[in-house]
Amino acid sequence: MTARQPLVRWLATTALAAGFSAAFSGALAFAVSPIPSSAPTPPPGRWRDASLDDYRKHLAQLIPLVLSCGKARDLKNCDPLLIGPDDRIPLSEGPNAARRLVRFGWLRVLFSRAEEPDEPATSSDDAQKSGNTQASQPTTSQLLQAATNRLTDDLAQASRALRTESGNPREREMMQEVLAGRDFRGLEQPSARDTVMEKVGAWLNRLVQSATRLRARSAWIGRLLVWGFVLAVCVGLVVFLLQLERRWRVRLVPESREAAPSAASARNWQLCLDDARRAAAARNWREAIHFVYWAAISRLESRRLWPADRARTPREYLALVAPEDPRQTGLAALTGSFERVWYGGRVAVESDYRRAEEIATSLIEGGAA
Repeated sequence: MTARQPLVRWLATTALAAGFSAAFSGALAFAVSPIPSSAPTPPPGRWRDASLDDYRKHLAQLIPLVLSCGKARDLKNCDPLLIGPDDRIPLSEGPNAARRLVRFGWLRVLFSRAEEPDEPATSSDDAQKSGNTQASQPTTSQLLQAATNRLTDDLAQASRALRTESGNPREREMMQEVLAGRDFRGLEQPSARDTVMEKVGAWLNRLVQSATRLRARSAWIGRLLVWGFVLAVCVGLVVFLLQLERRWRVRLVPESREAAPSAASARNWQLCLDDARRAAAARNWREAIHFVYWAAISRLESRRLWPADRARTPREYLALVAPEDPRQTGLAALTGSFERVWYGGRVAVESDYRRAEEIATSLIEGGAA
């Protein structure tokens, strides 16, 4: 008897743990019983996706079932399995229409109670004597009759099929006349830019509201977020203005201002081009490329591409041209060729000069190589 006690105690503990696990699982299933609007794969036998016609047919089948159950009141005619699954019906037409779940659990519960006979009605005097002040509950027969009426009403409501009314030509003409009036001439559909700006504005409003709520809880965090956002906006504005000034500062130079003696445009670009051709005729390709480069720089400077107020390095001249300027690519290629030959010590050949002259001619004529 003593040897069996550990075994008996282990079996009792296992049974108690299994009971608690089953009770917790049942409570959890009951807590999450509501079906979400976009339910995934349905459990077998619980509900089905049905069209409006299928839903009407289901209601038409349930009405005689309830009548038969009300007459017979036995297991054969009042079996809850005869009700069938619940229906998920579409709320509108279309393949992606939203659906609503119509449950028939109330009818299954009623069928399970229909086999029992009706309880005798309790009079008001008996209820007062027994101390029961609640109103008398309806009998199962009355509930079956109410279920028949409810199903009939649901069928009548579902029979009103959704109809897509064709547009009345006269109404369409009147609507077009109204929209063509003076009051509606300025109306336009919102563009993609308007939509994006509206979303950005809504996001900023939510950000400010969140910062305000956070400031109410923690003052220093709220201030940090607000001032950090203001600082970021100011830094972005300063960077944008600096880039804008760098691109457009050449246009701030007066047209009547003369070039400085040390500027590239102080010497006519045509003279530089003549020097380049004479050096090329002498097969001095290094000097020819040198003169071709400065001929292009002098021509661009005379067109006010940058202010002619001081001498610059080739890289400084290139940095003054905006990236979106079509001449930027040609000037970058000409600058690289000039730097490799003049500063890098690379031996220049005739093909290097011909390519540099071609780029310079394109720049002088106002195009892009």
